[in-house]
Amino acid sequence: MNDHSAAPLPTVRSALLARLAEPVAYDLAVIGGGATGLGVALDAAARGHRVVLVESHDFAKGTSSRATKLVHGGVRYLAQGNIALVREALHERTTLLHNAPHLAQPLAFVMPSYKFWETPFYGVGLKMYDALAGKAGLGATEFLGRAEALRCLPTARPDGLKGGVKYWDGQFDDARLALALARTAAAQGALLVNYCPARELIHQGGKVAGLVCEDAETGQRFEIRARCVVNATGVWVDGLRQQDGEATGHPVRAMVAPSQGVHVVVDREFLPSDHALMVPKTADGRVLFAVPWLGKLILGTTDSPRQDLAREPLALREEVAFILEESARYLRRAPTAADVRSIWVGLRPLVKPQEDDGNTKAISREHTVAVGRSGLVTVTGGKWTTYRAMAEDVLQKCVEAGLLTGGAPSRTSDLPVVGAPTAGVQHRLCEHQGLHSYGTEAAAVAALPGAGVELAPGLTEAMVRFAVRHEYARTVEDVLARRCRLLFLDARQAAQVAPAVAALLREEVGTDPQLEAFLALAQQYATVPA
Repeated sequence: MNDHSAAPLPTVRSALLARLAEPVAYDLAVIGGGATGLGVALDAAARGHRVVLVESHDFAKGTSSRATKLVHGGVRYLAQGNIALVREALHERTTLLHNAPHLAQPLAFVMPSYKFWETPFYGVGLKMYDALAGKAGLGATEFLGRAEALRCLPTARPDGLKGGVKYWDGQFDDARLALALARTAAAQGALLVNYCPARELIHQGGKVAGLVCEDAETGQRFEIRARCVVNATGVWVDGLRQQDGEATGHPVRAMVAPSQGVHVVVDREFLPSDHALMVPKTADGRVLFAVPWLGKLILGTTDSPRQDLAREPLALREEVAFILEESARYLRRAPTAADVRSIWVGLRPLVKPQEDDGNTKAISREHTVAVGRSGLVTVTGGKWTTYRAMAEDVLQKCVEAGLLTGGAPSRTSDLPVVGAPTAGVQHRLCEHQGLHSYGTEAAAVAALPGAGVELAPGLTEAMVRFAVRHEYARTVEDVLARRCRLLFLDARQAAQVAPAVAALLREEVGTDPQLEAFLALAQQYATVPA
């Protein structure tokens, strides 16, 4: 195995495809390169299993780059009485902050109180949140008076403000963490290939024995043999399950009820604070966040049922209106449609209940692992914070089903990801983006050509070259949406810098960097639905 703390591993695509063509009998093949699939691949590789992972698009292209950027136990799950889920998530929150301190940090939240009963009511609940965290707590919950609440939230609407409650959770850079997991898994010996969709499953004697995947750039097909195949494709798991059921003559029932979450990004001037604002119950009972992140302010999120599974779902007009209208109830100066810098939408893979009434708020956010009659292992549901525990659970189910040998125990609870500096060293993600997200690899980035050539704030020519050479980037979108987060922060600025990034990609990769497709996507992110 390789040492993940050594020099950055190159991700030259020709070398990856050459490895994929080798007649290797893998222990585990993972389909899906989001948080869950990457977590499974890393855990399995760290235990010594031979692992391959294929992703149809880019790593974290789907739901895993569109989170609210929170590493949290789930205050609303506590209100629902799901103590076990909250306790597990609080434990995993601490683990993630420890293993990726360059990508995750503690963040203080304030619930403003405009009714006298709100401070004691929510405060008692949050004290219970502290108690569940125990030694894993990030800071004690505090009851705030009116003046203290305004110091924490200087642009909160002062009329009728009684005080508030301050508590602690965490935040992170989701897409960059996904990349760090991919690269850490590779350093542990796993083979990971993006833009390589699984086209079909291989069956022998009614059992899954591998898969056929295809290089999206050349059309070359590869046959992968594996003792165990894990379907970790998020909201898209049912497509693979149905294919498996048709091949084996065992029809399956859909597992996933997709829910859409919309986020609106505005400038930090609307809440110039290192504290986040959290409203536990909006006009329709949903939760509203205003979270400082990488120099901007994220407002969200919605929770609307979806029937389709679009790769780039569109925000509904009423969803954006809801976020802006609710923000106006709590901010002195409310952002309008003209202030929006970017709008992005993620689909949550919620597991369908037995009796589906279409109410996604009532569906559990816990994950589910199912082993089909063919031996296909499917995992869906859950959330980013618990990705590591989900991976442990998946591998345990694989062992119980006789698909994997027991082998070594999980090592990921104290396995730092690529770039992690000395434990305890953290950066302020709420203030900026840039070299800090590379952690110990910042010097390697700065040593590349173009280190002094800035394309946009926090993005240099050298970072683009590093993204191609060491972070699997192939297109303009890969760079500006996930290696750098500019598309999510300011879509118009991302469009402006895109031609320069495309020129560098042509130089580095030699293939079509898909500039026009990115410009169309940036226009979508910049457009407020009318």
